[in-house]
Amino acid sequence: MKLNDRFWKSLIRQQFVTMALLVTLTSNVSADAISDLTAFLNSHEISAVAEQDFANVKLSKSDAERAIAVLKKKRLETVRSNSKEELNAGELKLGELRMPIWFKAYGEAPANGHSLFISMHGGGNAPKRVNDRQWENQKQLYEPSEGVYVAPRAPTDTWNLWHQGHIDQFYDRLIEIMVATQNVNPDRVYIMGYSAGGDGVFQLAPRMADRLAAAAMMAGHPNETKPDGLRNIGFALFMGGKDAAYKRNEVAADWKEKLAELRKQDPEGYEHEVTIFPEFGHWMQRKDAVGVPWMAKFKRKNWPMKIVWLQDDVTHDRFYWLQLPENEVKSRQRIVATCDGKDLTVSGEVKSITLLLNDDLVNLDEPIVVTLNGKKQKAASVQRTIGVIAKSVDRYGAARPVPTAMLEVVAD
Repeated sequence: MKLNDRFWKSLIRQQFVTMALLVTLTSNVSADAISDLTAFLNSHEISAVAEQDFANVKLSKSDAERAIAVLKKKRLETVRSNSKEELNAGELKLGELRMPIWFKAYGEAPANGHSLFISMHGGGNAPKRVNDRQWENQKQLYEPSEGVYVAPRAPTDTWNLWHQGHIDQFYDRLIEIMVATQNVNPDRVYIMGYSAGGDGVFQLAPRMADRLAAAAMMAGHPNETKPDGLRNIGFALFMGGKDAAYKRNEVAADWKEKLAELRKQDPEGYEHEVTIFPEFGHWMQRKDAVGVPWMAKFKRKNWPMKIVWLQDDVTHDRFYWLQLPENEVKSRQRIVATCDGKDLTVSGEVKSITLLLNDDLVNLDEPIVVTLNGKKQKAASVQRTIGVIAKSVDRYGAARPVPTAMLEVVAD
């Protein structure tokens, strides 16, 4: 063997040894950060985590998953403790508003937890006693074969009692409380509603789709809302063909066409079921109950490869893996985002946006290329960190998908 050959082989071996040492050291630092996090949470709250040095350490994929588990556990313990008084009283609080709740568990919980069905009563712009009676009726209207069935009583007696902005906040709390206290699987959350409750489903399902697996609308009216945001959930619509008040029957037929067209244009999304019973008016003789098992076959898509985000008059700063700065949030704003497993594309009425990333969406060990409104950005590398995970759990709770890295994108 020539001297040069021995030299180069020796050099290559040394480089491999050096790389192996670096990987080991990096792995140890990542694992140490998880140990530091666990110890820190014994005496501190999640809100203080992001300020710690260990929160900025680059994590391995497996350690990022461990960090999510640790932080979710802490969050759910806190929610469980803080919600005892409200659950005992049978009502949730939000400022001066109160939302009474009634719930019952059906069947045995699967290994990964119960399903959750949130069922909204009718009524609306009526005296309190009328809406109370509708609430009592809703408690017994449907019965899942498995799951926790929750019938909330609307906090107000207004015509739009189920789609005012505080409902979104109440439901975020309700879902997380059910996850923390009733062994609910956050990937199997469903909303449903009759009459004015159906109005609520029409409005809430598109704008809160990233919290849901599916939704079922019974005998309601969508008002001004559109179905664009339903792309990644199952959506069922039931209506009496003779339900002519407010032209509900005509609007239902129109939505049937709209959903079919959306499905045709985007076959991977907008799975739906529309049934219009020609013989029924506003009361469908419980034939709409088939919507419960229909919904139950769906599981939430946590990291979908395509997102259609159409803001309502009630706006949000996050939808799936998209997050907007406060100054970019606008009513009726439309954003479409796609991912091919490596590169991401975002288009819409936005100049800056934050991508909430996870290895279930894209390989975080590889550079990421983002195209914003037709302009390709420079490839960027991201790091999984405890800080990103902690901020998400603290801000959005333990019932929503948790990113492990973030990438801010600003238009040139």
